[in-house]
Amino acid sequence: MNPTDRKYSRDHEWAKDEDDDTILVGITDYAQEHLGDIVFLELPRVGATLNQTEKLGEVESVKSVSDLFSPVSGEIVAVNQVVVDSPEMVNEDPYEQGWLIRVKPSQPAEMDGLMTAADYESFLESLD
Repeated sequence: MNPTDRKYSRDHEWAKDEDDDTILVGITDYAQEHLGDIVFLELPRVGATLNQTEKLGEVESVKSVSDLFSPVSGEIVAVNQVVVDSPEMVNEDPYEQGWLIRVKPSQPAEMDGLMTAADYESFLESLD
């Protein structure tokens, strides 16, 4: 089950509104499960700006290398150094400790265009 307190993209990233007007971004349980054991993350630097759906980095697993895409536009205000140093944390806890970046959104309304947890579950079912 995917947490209902965040929104989801078709690229299997999640975005969670935080109390400080930032958005936490990570990958979904579905994504980490299909990637396998994650061994390396390439994430943007603090201060970089991203547009929605723009490549934000790469995730390397024992199976493959995959691009990560930003679910929202904005400025990177934090990078989770814990997952950079210990990328397996994304496999272990993708929705809490395994977050990737924190974004100060430039277009907060983009969150409205992302899927709810229920919509994302339906989307995943359509993939099978």
